[in-house]
Amino acid sequence: MRAAYFDCFAGVSGDMILGALIDAGLDPALLEAELGKLNVSGYTLKTEKAIRKGLSGIKFSVVTAKQDKKRNLNDICEIIEESDLEADIKDSGRKIFEQLAAVEAKIHNKKIESIHFHEVGALDSIIDVLGSLIGLKKLGIEAVYSSKMHVGTGFVKCQHGTIPVPAPATLELLKEIPIYSRGIEAELTTPTGAAILKTVAKGFGIMPEMRVKKIGYGAGSGDLEIPNLLRIYIGETCAEKYEENEIILIETNIDDMSPEFFDHVSVLLLGKGSLDVFMTPVFMKKNRPGILLSVLTAPDKLDEILTTLFTETTTFGVRIHRLERKILPREVISVGTKFGEINVKIGRIGKEIKTISPEYEDCREIALKRGISLKDIYHEAKEAARKHLLQEKKIN
Repeated sequence: MRAAYFDCFAGVSGDMILGALIDAGLDPALLEAELGKLNVSGYTLKTEKAIRKGLSGIKFSVVTAKQDKKRNLNDICEIIEESDLEADIKDSGRKIFEQLAAVEAKIHNKKIESIHFHEVGALDSIIDVLGSLIGLKKLGIEAVYSSKMHVGTGFVKCQHGTIPVPAPATLELLKEIPIYSRGIEAELTTPTGAAILKTVAKGFGIMPEMRVKKIGYGAGSGDLEIPNLLRIYIGETCAEKYEENEIILIETNIDDMSPEFFDHVSVLLLGKGSLDVFMTPVFMKKNRPGILLSVLTAPDKLDEILTTLFTETTTFGVRIHRLERKILPREVISVGTKFGEINVKIGRIGKEIKTISPEYEDCREIALKRGISLKDIYHEAKEAARKHLLQEKKIN
C-alpha cells in the first residue's frame, strides 16, 4: 500500500504540506489545474526553492489581493460543493473546515454560523486545504501517518491580539494527539496544518514500516534554531503481518497497602479503559514483601489512569514505559450454538486464521444461567465458529 509519513519535527502548516508534496513529486501545473475547479479567483501560486539551516525544500505560497473578503463556514462549504473536485476531496475539505469552525466557535464563545474566519478562512487557507487533499490524491497516497506534533512556545500576534503558542485553536484541534515542545519560541504548528493532518492521518507516532521511494521537504517561513522544514516520506508499506500501535506500561511497587484494596483498584483501572492490570509479588528494600502493580493503557488514557493510581493507592510515584505493540488483526463474529448466540474473536494473519477465542463473559453468563459447564460452552462456541468460517471460505 502506498503511504505517506509526515515528520513534523518543526511543526506543520498548510503551505508546508503543499511544499513537501511538491518536493516529493507533485506537479505544480497539475495542482494549479485541479485548484482551477474551485470557483475562486484573485490568487497566484508561488513555488520556489528555499534553504533552511543548510537543507533545501520547497516554499509554497499563495499570493492574494490584500482585500480578501471574510467567509463563514457556509461560504466555504458552498465553494467546495459547487466545485468540480472529486467527491472524496470535497468531503474531506468540508470536514476540515467544519473542525476549524467548531474550535473557533468554542474559543470565542459564539455560534458556528457566526464565525467569520480570518487567518484560517482567507483564500490562501482554502487553497492550502484543498490543495493538500488534491496533492495526496494525485500522488496515489492510500494511507497517511504523522509523527507527534512539535508545537513550539512563546506568543504570536493575530487579529485578536497577542496569544500564547500553541494558538488556542491549534491546541483544541490537537486534543488526544501527542504533542510536545522543545522550547523554540515560534508558532510551529498552525490550525490549518493541524486540521489537515488530524483529518487525513490514520495515526500519530512512530513511523510505520515502509520502503521509502520519495522524500520531500516543505519549507516554513523564516529561520529557526532547527531546520524549519516539514519532511514527508512516501513509499510502500511492508507486508506487515500484524497491526501495530503504541501502548504505555505504568509500574509501581507498593508495600504499605492492604491486599484487600488491590481488587478494588484493579476493577477501577479496567473500568477507566486500561488494557490490562496485573500484579507480581516482589521483595523491596529491607526485604519487605510487596506488590509490583503493572497497568497497560493506550496513550490517550494516561492522565486518567495516573489520577486513579494516585487517588486509590498509596504510591508516591510510578514508572512509565512507552512500548511498541504488535497484535493480530482481529474481528468479532456472532455464532449460533445450541446454548444461544455467542461472540467469538477471530485473529488472522492475512487470510490465515491463527486464533479462535469465544468471549469469556458470554460463555460465563450462559454457564451461570443454565448450570452448564463453562468449558463445554466454550468448546461448542469454538466449533461453531470454525464451521462458520469454513462456510464463509467456501462462499468466497
